[in-house]
Amino acid sequence: MKSAIRNHIDQNLSFLKDKKVLIAISGGIDSCVLTHVFHKLKYDISLAHCNFMLRGKESNKDEIFVKELGERLQVPTYTIRFDTETFASKYGISTQMAARDLRYNWFNQLTEENDIAYILTAHQKDDVIETFLINLTRGTGLDGLTGIPEVNGNIVRPMLHFTRNEILIFATKHKLQWREDSSNSSIKYVRNKVRHKVVPFLKELNPNLLETFSHTLENLKGSQQIVKDCILNLKEKTISIHGSAIHLDIEELKKLNNPKVYLYELLKEYGFTEWDDVAGLLAAQSGKQVFSKTHRLLKDRTFLILSELEDSKENDSFEILENSSKIAIPIQLTFEKVDIPFDTKNHSNKVFDELFSKDTNTISIDYDKVHFPLTIRKKQKGDVFYPIGLNGKKKVSKFFKDEKLSQIEKENIWLLCSKHEIIWVIGKRMDERFKVTQTTSTILKIGS
Repeated sequence: MKSAIRNHIDQNLSFLKDKKVLIAISGGIDSCVLTHVFHKLKYDISLAHCNFMLRGKESNKDEIFVKELGERLQVPTYTIRFDTETFASKYGISTQMAARDLRYNWFNQLTEENDIAYILTAHQKDDVIETFLINLTRGTGLDGLTGIPEVNGNIVRPMLHFTRNEILIFATKHKLQWREDSSNSSIKYVRNKVRHKVVPFLKELNPNLLETFSHTLENLKGSQQIVKDCILNLKEKTISIHGSAIHLDIEELKKLNNPKVYLYELLKEYGFTEWDDVAGLLAAQSGKQVFSKTHRLLKDRTFLILSELEDSKENDSFEILENSSKIAIPIQLTFEKVDIPFDTKNHSNKVFDELFSKDTNTISIDYDKVHFPLTIRKKQKGDVFYPIGLNGKKKVSKFFKDEKLSQIEKENIWLLCSKHEIIWVIGKRMDERFKVTQTTSTILKIGS
C-alpha cells in the first residue's frame, strides 16, 4: 500500500513533495495508517489531534495515544481540547458540524503559525460512498453526488482511492496500533447507520459495489465538468460586473430551457435556498427581491442584480472636520482649499476653468458657504436639493428616478451635507447653492 500511495502521489499529487504537511489524526485506523505511510515515505509531517470531549475517558485516551505516537515517530504533535457541545449549543448547530468547524479552524491556524503547506486527512473510498448516500437522502445536486474532493484548497485526501478493507489489511500486516472509537458502532449517527445498515445491504446486492460506484462517480464527474463548461459560457453571455454588484441579463436567461436550473448553478455559492422564488424574479415586477443570509437578488427592469448585504444602517452619519484633507469611511474623499488670487477674483471665467474638473467625481464649492463639520449620510425621506443647472429644487428620490438608478445603486449613494442642506449627491450632482461665483475668494475642491 505504501508503494501504491507513493505511485498515486507521483502521478496525481506531486505538489506534496518537499512540502511540510499536517496530518489530522484521530487515533483511528485510517489516520494511523496515513501517518505511518507518510512517515515511511520520509515526508516532513506534523500531527494534529482534536479532543472534542464527547466520550469522556475514551477521548482522553485517544489524546494520550496520539501524543505517544508522535514521540515514537519523533514528529511535532499538536493537541487541543474543545468543549464541543457548548459550542454547538451557542451557535445552534449540530455537534458534528461544531466539531468540523472547530477542527478546521484550528488546523488552518496551525498551518499559518508553522509554515505548513497542506493538511492531510484520512478519508478513504468507503467514506465517499457513505457521503454520496447521505447527500442523496438529503437532496442535492451534482456537487453533492460527486463525493469528497481529493484536493480542496490546502486540504488533501491521499487515501480516497483505497478501501477500508485494504487499509485494515495493511495495518494488520505491519502490526500497527490504533484506537477504536466505540461511537463508530452506534447507529444513532446518520453516517454510522449508512455504514452499518445501508452499505452492507447494497454490497449484498452487488459484491463489487465499490468498484462499480467508482465508475459511476467518474461518470458523474464527467457530467459535472460538462455542466461547468456550459455555465462558464453562460456567464459570458449573461453576467456583467458593475462595481460590487453582479448583473444577470434576464432576456438571455429566459431563452434557456428550465432557467431555474441554470440560476441554481449561477447563484448556488451565494447561499440562496428558495429557488422557486429566485426563478420567479424573471417574471416579477421591478423591485421584487429575494434574500439569502449574505446576499440579495433584485429584479430591476431587464436585469437581476446580485449584491452583498451590508451591515450599515440608513441613518448612519459621518462627520468631516474642517481641517480634514481626506477620509476613508464610509467612502474615500479628498479635500483641498484653493485661495483665488485677488487680481483674478473679478476676471473672466478662465481661472475657474483651470481650477475646476469636469469629472463627476470631483466638485468645487465656495468654502465660505459651508458650515463645519460637514456630514456624509444616506438619503432620508423628504430630502430635497437644488441640482446645479436646474432652476429650482428637486426631491432626491425624484432625481434618482430620473437618473434611472437601480435600487442597489440608490442605496449605495451617499450625500455630502452642510447642516441640513445637501451639498453634493456624491458622484452625481452638486447643489446650486454652493457653486463658485465671481465673488468667491476660497474654493473647496472635493474628490472621490
